[in-house]
Amino acid sequence: MQSFTHYFLHFGFPIVIAYLFFRDEWKKTYLILLATMLVDLDHLLATPIFDANRCSVGFHYLHSYYAICVYFLLLLLKRPFRIIGIGLLFHMFTDLIDCAFIYRNCRESLIDTSVQVVFDFISTMMGM
Repeated sequence: MQSFTHYFLHFGFPIVIAYLFFRDEWKKTYLILLATMLVDLDHLLATPIFDANRCSVGFHYLHSYYAICVYFLLLLLKRPFRIIGIGLLFHMFTDLIDCAFIYRNCRESLIDTSVQVVFDFISTMMGM
């Protein structure tokens, strides 16, 4: 279920965003949203490149909290930068959901990571 959710949110849901919010140019918008997947090139700088139990958010350079702040700033600009910002932030949200799957299955895998603080806060707020 984790893989399906992850890849659907990366490849399937952006078409919904494009069609609902940018109906006049939904195909172009969808391609821009897909292009924001290039943010994952920062995974090539990690060793190992892929680790099923590693949370991307807060670990990789382009998935850092500083980068996410820049992605929010893109929302203040005009198209296509606003669309790029939406795509990058949705990408981070998707990866955060992936981290939630990891956290649910193995809390120890997120010990001493910056995203653990986020999930501890959410768990406290939800009374879990």
